[in-house]
Amino acid sequence: MLLFSLEGKKALVTGGNTGIGLGIARGLAKAGAIVAIAGRKPEKNKEALTELHSLQLKCKAFIFDLKDSKEIPTFYESVSQEMDGIDILVNNAGVQYRARAEQTELKDWERLIKVNLTAPYILSQCFARECISKKKKGNIIMIASLMSEAARPTTSAYTATKGGIRQLVKAFAVDWAPFNIRVNGIGPGYVNTEMTRPLVENKEFSAWVRKRTPLGRWAMPSDFEGLAVFWHQRLQLLLLVKLFM
Repeated sequence: MLLFSLEGKKALVTGGNTGIGLGIARGLAKAGAIVAIAGRKPEKNKEALTELHSLQLKCKAFIFDLKDSKEIPTFYESVSQEMDGIDILVNNAGVQYRARAEQTELKDWERLIKVNLTAPYILSQCFARECISKKKKGNIIMIASLMSEAARPTTSAYTATKGGIRQLVKAFAVDWAPFNIRVNGIGPGYVNTEMTRPLVENKEFSAWVRKRTPLGRWAMPSDFEGLAVFWHQRLQLLLLVKLFM
């Protein structure tokens, strides 16, 4: 298990106080990392910290609303200073708005673009600049979606943002690989979270999801614990495999 140890590493997980983000934060912390979770709701941050601390995990929480684009660099700097640097950035936070495309208001489109696409872009810039200036390795994990590859009714704005995330993974990877900054993406399917609660509670749709899923169930946030750790260590794992081939 030493191959997957994150002892001494520090991670920032946006939207880490619930759902997939909390699952990822839990996994990184279990592997030994000190994890900062960022969320806009104080009560959710408190609940998440209570759970993580009950597992004897090293975690902190920061309150911030990612729609405040201009304040993101200041927020990142404050977190990095308190954490004494960040080694892993997980751009997980996202919002959803459901309506047919012609019924989607501009304010809702702009909100999703700010939180789901602009915020990860700015945070990744901040992270990369810090790594490059300090000449240290870094790892960015972007949370894409099934909607990065497909589409379903009433999700046009969300689908656009997640399609953008998919391409940013590629663009960031080629820009920053020369500086030993690795960028990977995770594209979840249907996961049982607060955001998908309306779909989970729709009996017909939920049955459709279970029927099309080999395990016959919705994914759970806990399923992402090991996945995030794997993606952080992916390069070392592939090199190890290559040595023995």
